[in-house]
Amino acid sequence: MTAPTMDPAAARRRYARVCVLFWLPLGLTVAPAVLLFTERGLTLPAIAGLIAVHSLTAAALELPTGGLSDVLGRRPVLAAAGLLNLAALTLQALGATPLLLGLGAALMGTARALSSGPAEAWYVDTVQAHSGPGADLRTGLARGASATSAALAAGTALGGALPWLLGRGPDLGEASSGLVLPLSVPLLLGAGVEAAFVLYVLTALPEPPRPKAALRHVLRDVPATVTAGLRLGGRDVLVRRVFLSAGAAGSAVAAVELLTPGRAAALTGASESGAVLFAALACAGFVCAALGSHLAPLTARFAGGGERAVTVGLGAGACGLLLLGATSASTGAGPVVLAALGYGLVHLGLGSAGPSQNDVLHRRVSAGGRTTALSVQSLALQLAGALAGLLVGALPPGPLPWLLGAAVLLAGALPWARRAPQTPPRPHPVPPPTTPVAATDPAEAGR
Repeated sequence: MTAPTMDPAAARRRYARVCVLFWLPLGLTVAPAVLLFTERGLTLPAIAGLIAVHSLTAAALELPTGGLSDVLGRRPVLAAAGLLNLAALTLQALGATPLLLGLGAALMGTARALSSGPAEAWYVDTVQAHSGPGADLRTGLARGASATSAALAAGTALGGALPWLLGRGPDLGEASSGLVLPLSVPLLLGAGVEAAFVLYVLTALPEPPRPKAALRHVLRDVPATVTAGLRLGGRDVLVRRVFLSAGAAGSAVAAVELLTPGRAAALTGASESGAVLFAALACAGFVCAALGSHLAPLTARFAGGGERAVTVGLGAGACGLLLLGATSASTGAGPVVLAALGYGLVHLGLGSAGPSQNDVLHRRVSAGGRTTALSVQSLALQLAGALAGLLVGALPPGPLPWLLGAAVLLAGALPWARRAPQTPPRPHPVPPPTTPVAATDPAEAGR
């Protein structure tokens, strides 16, 4: 059995394409989703319930599905995520009842959990199989993160423009009696892109052949892989820093996403125009994140290493939140410009820190537990974000909620300022090879 021998440059290109094809459909939903659900007759509390269904489903399945990818392979799990997203987008575009819309939210949450890590793990597996464990990873990780942010930015812009172009304004009353509204079109377009994503994953991401896995083997090996992933964060200081800084980033993102729409509405004087301003800001934020990710290798070189680059990125994000907090009670052109700079700085800093964090993570784990480790990282981000959202929502308006986000992000940056003990990377412990499935390691097979 031999591992795929793909040139690292080709692997980077394919990884970036996968990121674009997966995240573009989700970007298409950013602008129209809430308005579409409102057109379907849902109240704001009901829409909040849909968001909760998505988040809780993703959080509950994050670790089990990460282990599933390490047991079954990257490609089938990614393809399953694409199919579930296709079904979810179709249901949400055409569904006219809360039950169907809730089912779509649950399917999308499941897809989010399934997609958390397999594509990145495939890229690292492939590059290390070609060039060994010392291969450059940061460049490809940065390009993937840049592609993700660019796809979200493009999707947000297109998803906001299409309904207006098709409906020629906000009056959709004549179309409201049908299943397909102008607001449905971006989601249906996203479903089409998901079909292309599935086809691309199945044809362009080669993996070494794996023995067929019996269901009882999968069920037995996945919990063991998950347990090993959780233990890794407890004993490896660098991996623990990655998980903690992921939680800090999740808290910062939650604060920005919750507080910015209301601030935009207050600035424009109406919720409708505020929604348009927020869509433009979200698009600009994704562009800043893409730029930060693209500059991550350069940042690491100037900072003197990946660990210091994480400190710089998270510190920049904290400064952005401080600017947003300092201008939250002010009006006028000057404070607005400073607030916009702060908003961009948050996304630029987080985008810059991400590839360096993941470069550290991948050098501390082996292929057998790579996706599980990424799932733990994603779970830390989601759970910390949910908790921070509750805290931020309970605080009085003004600078305090923004300052809370800045303090948490700064706390996530400080551990990276201390140099970790210089110990050789410890491979992620995987379940004993009691079954052929768990014993398959693409990186090891290529040596």
